Amino acid sequence: MAAIVAIDTCVVVRLLTKDDLEQYQKSYKLIEENQIFISDTVVLETQWVLKAAYSYTKEQVCEDLRWLCGLDQIHLENSLAVAEAINWYELGLDFADALHLAKSQQYSVLYTFDKEFIKRGSGKGNCRLKQL
Repeated sequence: MAAIVAIDTCVVVRLLTKDDLEQYQKSYKLIEENQIFISDTVVLETQWVLKAAYSYTKEQVCEDLRWLCGLDQIHLENSLAVAEAINWYELGLDFADALHLAKSQQYSVLYTFDKEFIKRGSGKGNCRLKQL
């Protein structure tokens, strides 16, 4: 089996948006021909870029991330946390907050100053949100 290669956010964004044909084709070919590692930080940044720079709706972001993460050749740093973060993002959490919470599930408490995060994230998962 070929080695797994890692990709950066710009490769993912080109693949999803197809806004630069040459870069899209290179991204597509790379992903078609290799096993690909995508870090949690790349997923996080991809969501931000799609929302901020491309005005994607929450639904479009979730659809594209689920498609990408569902490809057989894609290996995520933490697939369970990413899947949970996408679900919680759909339910109203900020995506970054959702990923922070999803990655904190093995801990009893996640402290924050963000009252909105506590309000929207309470009851999701095993980790309690608590105001500091």
